[in-house]
Amino acid sequence: MNKVAQRTFAKPEPTSVEDELVAAVQRSELRTDPFDHIYMEGVIDPETYATLVGTMPDRRFYHELKHRDAIRADGSSTRLRLYLYPELVRRMPKAQRRVWLPIARALCSRALENAFKAKFRAALEERFGKAAEKISLFPIPILLRDQPGYRIGIHSDVRTKAITVQYYLPTDESQRGVGTIFHEGESGKAAERTTQMPFMPASGYAFPVSLTKSWHSAATTTQEDGERVSMMVTYYVTEDFRSRIKRRLNRLGSFFGLHPER
Repeated sequence: MNKVAQRTFAKPEPTSVEDELVAAVQRSELRTDPFDHIYMEGVIDPETYATLVGTMPDRRFYHELKHRDAIRADGSSTRLRLYLYPELVRRMPKAQRRVWLPIARALCSRALENAFKAKFRAALEERFGKAAEKISLFPIPILLRDQPGYRIGIHSDVRTKAITVQYYLPTDESQRGVGTIFHEGESGKAAERTTQMPFMPASGYAFPVSLTKSWHSAATTTQEDGERVSMMVTYYVTEDFRSRIKRRLNRLGSFFGLHPER
């Protein structure tokens, strides 16, 4: 049986949020069923985590995701998102900025990217045909607030993505059962064989994207489930000049309130 990497809080502790996130990746066991992934626990220390969930950015900073699976009958979206680029976080009130700016910087850091590349080296090198260190990626960090009714069907992620990461931010353990579901296949009996990531405080998962293996979904949430809060970091492939420019222009557009629909 796969083991979950448990964190112990004995001294010495990592000295920054970036160090903590990197350490969580490094100590997590690489699982291969139903596809390569890791499940992380204790990604940041309890005190920092409590402060983080206690200073959640105001709703006015979010915009709706216009994905077909997230749209209600009235045209509104069940998924609210906020890009966690440092330049956008600096617009938050001082108390929130003090907490979220280190998080934003850590999610965009080269150290965290390299930790994921090292963890998923075999899968990445098989897909891209080169050393993991030479694969050009662009991290996009997002804070998500999924409202009751949110769902997303079984999918493997698009070829423009290389690594998908999600950190869960519940206030307690009551939402354990609303985590992302991994599937052995897209349809039939394979789709029914599943592994669910527990939606627990200061936890998360990550996997290298495979167009034929990394099948995952999120079941429809209910009013009883409440709001599902998390952070995602998606590492997009930027192997050519056009893709690099596209990601940088999208980031610049976000600064002026122009957000990609997906």
